[in-house]
Amino acid sequence: MTDFATAIERLLNQVRHWEQPRWRGDRADQTHALVQHLADLAADAESRPRRPVPREHDLILPDQLRVTADDLIAAAPETVLAAAATAVETLRKSL
Repeated sequence: MTDFATAIERLLNQVRHWEQPRWRGDRADQTHALVQHLADLAADAESRPRRPVPREHDLILPDQLRVTADDLIAAAPETVLAAAATAVETLRKSL
């Protein structure tokens, strides 16, 4: 859990203060795709159906990241968290 939690905190520290212009281009879409990926992993870990995460205003993305990350931490085994940490770091470095 530690690597995933650290990766999420780094990403949130990077994006939580962004204003709307900073989210332009692929940044918002890539971040929403990560939110959906984390939500899907949490659903799989809890043996429940996957559901689409609503695509709200870009400024909501850090909150969606936080909620889906917390859900994943609560439900997923370490192997899933390790893979999720890699996905988070990949996005963080591309932003």
